[in-house]
Amino acid sequence: MRILRTSLALVCLLGAVACNGGEGAGGNSPATSSTAQPDIGEIIARVNGIPIGSKEFELAASRVSPANGDSLSAEEKKQVLDGLVEEKLLYGEALKKGIDKDPKVQKVMVNTLLREEVYATVKNSDFTDDMLMAYYESHKSEFIVPEKVQIKRILIKVTDARPDAAAKAEAEKIRAEVLGKPDSFKDVAARVSEDPYKRRGGDIGFVSKEGKPGLDTAIVEKAFELPTNAISEVFKTTEGYNIVQVAARREQVERTFQQMKGSVLRKVKNDKMKSLYDEYVAKIRQGADIKIDESKLAAIEIKSSRRPMAPGTGLEGEEGEGGEEGEAAPTPGGEGMPVPPPELKPGMAPGAPGEGKPGQLRPGGPGEGGQLRPGGPGGGQLRPGPGGGGGSLKPTEGQK
Repeated sequence: MRILRTSLALVCLLGAVACNGGEGAGGNSPATSSTAQPDIGEIIARVNGIPIGSKEFELAASRVSPANGDSLSAEEKKQVLDGLVEEKLLYGEALKKGIDKDPKVQKVMVNTLLREEVYATVKNSDFTDDMLMAYYESHKSEFIVPEKVQIKRILIKVTDARPDAAAKAEAEKIRAEVLGKPDSFKDVAARVSEDPYKRRGGDIGFVSKEGKPGLDTAIVEKAFELPTNAISEVFKTTEGYNIVQVAARREQVERTFQQMKGSVLRKVKNDKMKSLYDEYVAKIRQGADIKIDESKLAAIEIKSSRRPMAPGTGLEGEEGEGGEEGEAAPTPGGEGMPVPPPELKPGMAPGAPGEGKPGQLRPGGPGEGGQLRPGGPGGGQLRPGPGGGGGSLKPTEGQK
């Protein structure tokens, strides 16, 4: 949608003005507040009431290379100021159109707030090797890759047109077919199975004894009882009659501290960030006026939209054959082995505050809004794309 595309182009400006005390167009900006605002320096211009401070101007001007190699000329400074005026005009228009109410924009503003007010003090150097080793030793089970089996399944459902006895008889007939030719299990499953993995020849992927969301525990238990390539007896679950084959096994693997040091650091760091997040939110909740209409909330019915997990990605939707659900690909240095993901709140931006290339705007991960990476000297100005399209990073004068 056009508003959403444009919002990403303007989100830098919305977040910056909201956090720096700018006055909204017509005095209706959410930035107008009785709380103390950051010092923007001497006000050198106003655009429909929105101030442009000397500090903002100096930062923008520092990104421009003077033509004479020494200092900006009066004309060059005017060009810089014109660029800031354009931004304030766009900001005012964005407010008029309610783009600051867009959930995507609000999430980016929340990420900016969290980075500046909560996460800015958290650095990798805060965590010594001794601290990381102590965490690793007390959480070793989290860094163990459990034993897993690759499960293939054929499901025959009980329906009104095919009652219980008929469904069981059909399943027994199919089992007899694959029992004589175990290698045909995939083709037979693709032909007759009635579960979501039919299109993958019944391949559910590698699963630990803990199971996976949406998969009946009886199937997992039956699979772990079988030798590799063996075919199970027909057995019933709530979905219908099942036949299971174990295509492969992977033994439990324990990784050393050196192999998992990077993962340990990320986990400890995110735990610290979560703690700071909880403290910050608890503090601002104390003075907040929060009213919830319980009856209206109860009247909203939300249906599950889950689809089968995609083996090999940990995501819902398409699946890669023989992959493992929820397991990260190994990275150099032995990192990337499966560990429980950090418990991030919606909108939290994992990673060190202030990381990223100058002027880089990148989307957040699942459950997050876009993350605005701050631009340093040499960064460009983010301008909306033609025709209301997404933003593009446009070099300022002197950088071309």
